[in-house]
Amino acid sequence: MSRSTVSTDIFHAIADPTRRAILDHLQRGEQPVKHLAEPFAMSLPAISQHLQVLCEAGLVTQQRRGRQRIYRLNPASLKPVSDWVSQYEQFWTAKLDALGEYLEEQP
Repeated sequence: MSRSTVSTDIFHAIADPTRRAILDHLQRGEQPVKHLAEPFAMSLPAISQHLQVLCEAGLVTQQRRGRQRIYRLNPASLKPVSDWVSQYEQFWTAKLDALGEYLEEQP
């Protein structure tokens, strides 16, 4: 798989825990890179690289305001992830129902 294909893949983008944490921070609203970098023990360029991957995957958008770049979550692009996970919901529902029945039968 080429670098451009990998970097635009949503599943690749969310595989990294730092990128998932950045998405969590962006749930609170749009933020400049400096604010996004505060909770992490890494450089601004490293955070910018993570943001670039998120932007290429369509999970985050950026807008220039003066000298700052403001990042915003694009939650609609997480739909493929939601669709994929929902395929397993029936499996877990059945397993949890069976566990509930088993526990109710126990004295």
